Amino acid sequence: MNIRPSRRTRNILVDMTPLIDVVFLLLIFFMVSTTFDKQTQLKVDLPEASAQAEENQEQKTIAITIDAKGNFYVDDQELVTHDVDTLKRALLKTAGERTDIPVSVTSDKQAPFQAVMMVMDAAGQLGLSHLSFLARAAEAEE
Repeated sequence: MNIRPSRRTRNILVDMTPLIDVVFLLLIFFMVSTTFDKQTQLKVDLPEASAQAEENQEQKTIAITIDAKGNFYVDDQELVTHDVDTLKRALLKTAGERTDIPVSVTSDKQAPFQAVMMVMDAAGQLGLSHLSFLARAAEAEE
């Protein structure tokens, strides 16, 4: 008696149709269950960077400084109260009727973020859209 193992190979086919159906159903479920809320964001007109710093002595810049305690200084004059109305009056007095005057904001790194937001809000309400935030350049490590 000669018993040999049969060398027939079976082609095993896996039907991928149910797997594809499940993947598409999951995709549709997540697309339908996702909520798309429109988040409100502050509109800030950021300046474009150039290779060189422009030297324009004729154009006046309003300098706003915020110290670590949240005190405001407009052109090196401290404001008595720390509310948006006082800040708006000081900016209006400095800028006059012009809305194209650039505003540079220098803030202490320990200053409350609310103070920076108040400056942005006051400038935006007055139409001063040329805001720039000054920072110290990082020292290069050698």
